[in-house]
Amino acid sequence: MAVDLIGLDIGSTGTKCLIMAPTGEVLAQAYREYPMESPESGCYELNPQRVWEAVVAVISSAMNKYDRPPAMLAGLSVSSFGEAAVLLDSEGCVLGNSLLYIDKRGSEQLEVLVEHIREENIIGKTGLHPHPMYTLSKLMWYREERPDIYERLYTFLPFGSFILYKLGAGPIIDYSLASRTMAFDVHRLEWDENIIRAARLQTGIFPRALELGSRLGRISPAAAEALGLPAHLQLVLGGHDQVCAAIGAGVTEEGSAVDGIGTVECITPVFHKMQVNDKALALSKLALVPYIQGSYTTYAFNFTGGSLLKWYRDQFGYEEKCAADESGRSVYEIMGESAGEGPTDILVLPHFAGSGTPYMNPAAVGVIAGLNFNTTKGELYRALMEGVTYEMRLNLDCLEQAGMSIRELKACGGGSKSALWLQIKADIMNRAVIALDIEEAGILGAVILAGVALGVFPSYEEAARRLVKVGTTFYPCPENRKHYDENYAKYKRLYQAVNSAMSNL
Repeated sequence: MAVDLIGLDIGSTGTKCLIMAPTGEVLAQAYREYPMESPESGCYELNPQRVWEAVVAVISSAMNKYDRPPAMLAGLSVSSFGEAAVLLDSEGCVLGNSLLYIDKRGSEQLEVLVEHIREENIIGKTGLHPHPMYTLSKLMWYREERPDIYERLYTFLPFGSFILYKLGAGPIIDYSLASRTMAFDVHRLEWDENIIRAARLQTGIFPRALELGSRLGRISPAAAEALGLPAHLQLVLGGHDQVCAAIGAGVTEEGSAVDGIGTVECITPVFHKMQVNDKALALSKLALVPYIQGSYTTYAFNFTGGSLLKWYRDQFGYEEKCAADESGRSVYEIMGESAGEGPTDILVLPHFAGSGTPYMNPAAVGVIAGLNFNTTKGELYRALMEGVTYEMRLNLDCLEQAGMSIRELKACGGGSKSALWLQIKADIMNRAVIALDIEEAGILGAVILAGVALGVFPSYEEAARRLVKVGTTFYPCPENRKHYDENYAKYKRLYQAVNSAMSNL
C-alpha cells in the first residue's frame, strides 16, 4: 500500500527533499543550493532552470537513499517562497530569470498603479499594502521594459507551482501564493479584474487559483521515469512557505501560532476572518492570507531574527567560535553561557536591515542603547535576544488589537534550539512558548498537505498529532516579568525617538 510521502521546499537559495513515513520516520532527505544572480546593482534574479535542476538532483539523491520499493510512495507536495514568478510561453518554456522580491524593478510602475487605483482599494481587496516586492509590479515592469518577453507570456507561476508544472500538473496556483501577487482578492478568493486592468495586464496570463491541498492528479510519465518515481504518485498543491510552516507546526486552531525563528523571525497565527478587525490589521501592515479549512493567517515578522545573533558571532564571538570548533559544541550555546540569569537594561532596536511589521520602514536603523563601561559581552548577547523579542511582542500587541488572542507560541527554526532565548521569549511575551523538535516546519507542512489530501491522515489535527514532536514548554518567570514590562514600555518609545531623529538629520 502506498503510504510514504515526499515533501519539497523551494527556497530562494536552495531546495530540500524529504521522504517521510506516516509514522513520522524520516526515510531519506537531500539538499542542494543554487546561486542568486545580480546583473547590476539593485537587481536580483533566480534562474528557474537551475532551480529545476536542483529539484531533480535532490529527488534523485533522496530516491537513492530510500530503501523501500518506490510503489510505497503515495504523493508529493511543495512548499515555496513567494512573490517571485517564473514566466512561461505557450509551449511551457521559461522566458528568462525570475525577479526576486528584493529586486528594485517595478517601483516606478507601482507608483503609476497607485495613481490609477487607490491604495486603500488595493489593501481592502488583496490584504496587502502596495509594495514593489509583489509579482504584479514585476509583471508591469516586463510589459513596459521587456515587451519582447511580455508579448510571448502565456502564464506565470510561483516556484512551487512551477515545480508541480514540471512534474505534470497544469498551470495552477494556490490561494496563499496567489495572495503574494497583489492582484488576488482574498475575500472572494479570485483574481481581481479591476486591479489587473489598472495594471494594464492581460487577465488571461493569471493561472487558475485553487485551495491549498487540492489534488492535482498523477505525475507525468516522463517525469516519473526520469526521477525513478512511481507512475501512480499523486501531486498535491502546496503553498507559501510560511503557511506550510504553520501547518507543519500543527497550528490548526485559534489561539495558537507558530514562531519561526530563522534568519527572519515570523509569527504566523490562525484565525477566522469574521473575528478580525480589517482596519486594525491594515494599520499594522499585516497581510490577510487564506489558510486551511476556511480560516486565515497573517505574517508578523522582523527582518532580523537569527541573523542578529550571527552578526554578533561574526563580530564579537571569535573566542567562542574557537572553543566551539575544539569541543564540537554549538557556538551559540557557548555564547549564551555568559549571558547572565536576569534581564538587562540594554535596549536594542533590531532594525539592522530595516523594519518589518508593523512599521515596514526600509530606512529604519539598528540601535544599541544603555551601554556603559561595565557592560559585558554576555550582556550584549542577551540584549540582542531581548531586542528581537521586544519587537515580536510589539507585533503580538498589533495582532491582539486586530482581534487575535494568542495564548501560546510554537517555536521552530534554528533559534528554537536555544533554551535561553525561548525563556526570554516567554518572559517578555508573557505566554507559554513550546519548543518543537522538528528540523524544518515548512517541508513537514508539505508532507502533511499531501498526506491529508490522499487520506493517509484523516485530518490536519491527526497529522499534527502523529508528526509534530513537542519538546520543552517554557513558561513566564514572574521574577523577570515586571522588569521586562518596564523595559518594553521604554522600547516602544525608543523607535519613535530614533526614527524622528534620523529623519531630521
